[in-house]
Amino acid sequence: MQARIGDRIVLESERVGQRDRAGEILDVVDSPLGPNYRVRWDDGHMSEIRPKAGSARIVAAVKS
Repeated sequence: MQARIGDRIVLESERVGQRDRAGEILDVVDSPLGPNYRVRWDDGHMSEIRPKAGSARIVAAVKS
């Protein structure tokens, strides 16, 4: 599934007992290595990521 602006991304935790990290996708930047996502995390921080295969799931934005 290709992520779009407004979708949510959930990164699975790499450690037992650590919570998953979730945020809103603000921008999708295509690159030869795959898409990069600019994300505003639920804790208010922002970053640009390129998740590894299988490490993230995309939750489509609710269309109104």
